[in-house]
Amino acid sequence: MTGCIRFLTPAGGAWRIYSLSRSAATAMAALTVLAGCALSVPPNVSDVRYDLGPPPVASSTSGPLPAVRMFEVKAPRALDSDAIIYRMSYVDPRRAAAYAHSHWTMAPAQLLTQRLRAELAARGAVLAGGETVTAPLLTVDLEQFEQVFDSEGESHGAVKARVTLTRGGQVLAQHTFVARAPAQMPSAAGGVGALAAASDDFIAQLIVWLGMQAPIAMQ
Repeated sequence: MTGCIRFLTPAGGAWRIYSLSRSAATAMAALTVLAGCALSVPPNVSDVRYDLGPPPVASSTSGPLPAVRMFEVKAPRALDSDAIIYRMSYVDPRRAAAYAHSHWTMAPAQLLTQRLRAELAARGAVLAGGETVTAPLLTVDLEQFEQVFDSEGESHGAVKARVTLTRGGQVLAQHTFVARAPAQMPSAAGGVGALAAASDDFIAQLIVWLGMQAPIAMQ
C-alpha cells in the first residue's frame, strides 16, 4: 500500500512540511534516527554560524564588584560542542536534537565565558591566577543552554547554571540561576536570539548576586 504522511522538522532555521510516500518516509525516519537533524534541510544549504552578538549596554546603576578569580565555564558533554540544541517539549520533553546547518562559532560554555568575563571586568578585577591569588574563585557550571519549543510556533531560550564562590576550598556562597527569553521566530535564528537574551539575563542576575556577596568575598 502507498500513501503519504506529513511531518514538521526545523529546517536550517525555518519550519517546513514534507510529504513523502510511506516507504520513503520509513527510510527517512531511520536515517533521521541515525543522523539526528542531518536531513532537515537540502544538502546544498550552507552552514550558518552564530555567536551571542554585541553585549548589552552596561547599566549605570551597577556598582563595582570585588575582585574574583574565574576560569572557563564548565559544561556537560552534551553542551561541549558547537551544536545549537533544541527540545520539542510539547512532543517529548526528554528528547533533545540539534540543527543540522546552523551552529555556534564555539561551544556555548566558551561563548558564555567570554561574555561573563567582559561584563565582570567592566565592574571589577577578573583574575586567572592560581591558588596564590587571594581573591575568591567564581565557578560556573552550565546545566542547560537550549531552545525549548512549547508548541509548533512558540519557543524560548533556556539557560540554567550553578554558580559557586569559594576561597581556599571553602564554599562562601552558591546559587542556581535560571534565565529564559522568548524566541521571535520558531527557527535556529530565533533560538539564537532568545539564548543570547537569556544569557544576558543570567549574567545580570549573577552580577547582582555577586554584589550581594561583596562583604564575605572581601574578608
